[in-house]
Amino acid sequence: MVEGKKKNTIQDFQRYKEEGKLWTWSICYDYTMAGIVDESKTEMILVGDSLGNVITGFGSTIPVTLDMMIHHIKAVVKGAPHTFIVGDMPFGTYNASNEQAVMTANRIMQEGGSDCVKLEGGANMAPRIKAIVDAGIPVMAHIGLTPQSASAIGGMKLQGKAKAAADKLVEDALAVQEAGAFAVCLECMPSVVAHKICKTLRIPGAGIGAGPYCDGQELNLYDMTGLFGDFKPKFVKHFAELRQPMVKALDDFYDEVVAGTFPTPEFSYNAVPEGYEEWK
Repeated sequence: MVEGKKKNTIQDFQRYKEEGKLWTWSICYDYTMAGIVDESKTEMILVGDSLGNVITGFGSTIPVTLDMMIHHIKAVVKGAPHTFIVGDMPFGTYNASNEQAVMTANRIMQEGGSDCVKLEGGANMAPRIKAIVDAGIPVMAHIGLTPQSASAIGGMKLQGKAKAAADKLVEDALAVQEAGAFAVCLECMPSVVAHKICKTLRIPGAGIGAGPYCDGQELNLYDMTGLFGDFKPKFVKHFAELRQPMVKALDDFYDEVVAGTFPTPEFSYNAVPEGYEEWK
């Protein structure tokens, strides 16, 4: 772990915004990966419903359930005690009513142990955000490309290219801020739009695929290390290439087992039970 690392608070992220300090957040879903993030300088982890793509292979976030999210959030919280944890609210668990939204947020916080919740939607979800915040639960909003509503917005593609769409994103950002969100995730939008939003808002705008002007930057740990191989969005940079070394490790293991060179005595328990010396 980075020496002296301690968990950030919502107030820290607001202070970073005011001081112009940039920060990073990563997406992961399990204890081991969370432990790796916890050893790094990264300040925040999102346990995202993108586990539907990356972990379960569903191909979308839609089938992800609240119980699945809580299961993964609990694991990440255990693995990263020094990192601020965001728990995603999955599809169908907050769109019916404010009461449903608060109940879902309660479960994520109480059972999962995250430091806040995140939900998708702009002005249309402002009442949900306000209800959750009024219940004492911190909320990160999420606008731009919102994967849970991909079918309604024309697919997984850049948002805010037209003037009206860009204006709507700014309006959405202001609406979630007014509703009480402490930060807003800006996903897959032109850099100039994200820049306008971040200059306009008092709260931090944290980008993923939203260009260099955001207050914080997010990448999926499985993407940035080359582990997830189904597709590579334009905004993803591989800071490491770990997939092929892992494949090679498996192939080397296979080759040594087939050749009879693994396991050697070094990797075996060589004690002989008393009275069975002839078994040597």
